[in-house]
Amino acid sequence: MTIHVHIWDLPTRLFHWLLALSVSAALLTGWLGGNWMAWHGRLGLFVAGLLAFRLAWGVLGSTYVRFGQVLHLPQSLPAYLRGEWHGAGHNPLGWLSVLAMLGALGFQVASGLVANDDIAFTGPLYRLVDGDTSSALTGLHRQGMWLVIALIVLHLAALLFYRLVHGENLIEAMLHGKRRVPAARPVNPASGGSLPALLVALAFAGATVWAAGGSWIPAPPPPPVQSTPAW
Repeated sequence: MTIHVHIWDLPTRLFHWLLALSVSAALLTGWLGGNWMAWHGRLGLFVAGLLAFRLAWGVLGSTYVRFGQVLHLPQSLPAYLRGEWHGAGHNPLGWLSVLAMLGALGFQVASGLVANDDIAFTGPLYRLVDGDTSSALTGLHRQGMWLVIALIVLHLAALLFYRLVHGENLIEAMLHGKRRVPAARPVNPASGGSLPALLVALAFAGATVWAAGGSWIPAPPPPPVQSTPAW
């Protein structure tokens, strides 16, 4: 017998779906290039804000989204591999995949901010680095796309595995926030993640987008005016 327990708070669920949509759109617009690069840049800033929100929410949010659970991985991961882990929220492998995805997307955002397409597009922080650095990070940014795609495929494969092997629909759980747990081993529902904490996380995300947008960088000085000699 199983019971449903509230695990994922609403901000986490919104973050999840907004990240999925924005990353998919960023991959598509980056692949298309050309005039789509302007939208690729805007989506990159949006993803930067989402990642900043998740970092803050991992400290201020509810029980099962806090990064403090990562500190228990040295003990929980071996227990999970032995079939002895009975927690809720992300299992230890799930936390590793979360960290990998956040790390990969964080690098993509950071490198994209100073990247260029050798034609007309430059990242909003392009002026903070020299040309060689921008070119090197642009190449890594393009290669990093394949790592992000691989992590997405791995994530989808894990969802399919849980559906077919364990009979658990994790996509549905990320819609209504509840997971099935054995009634014999009940877990506490998520707690925490107050409105003031949400406002702080949103403010941090907004500040990150502003900083990443580069509007604070002084404009380059205008080129010198060449005087016409008087004959």
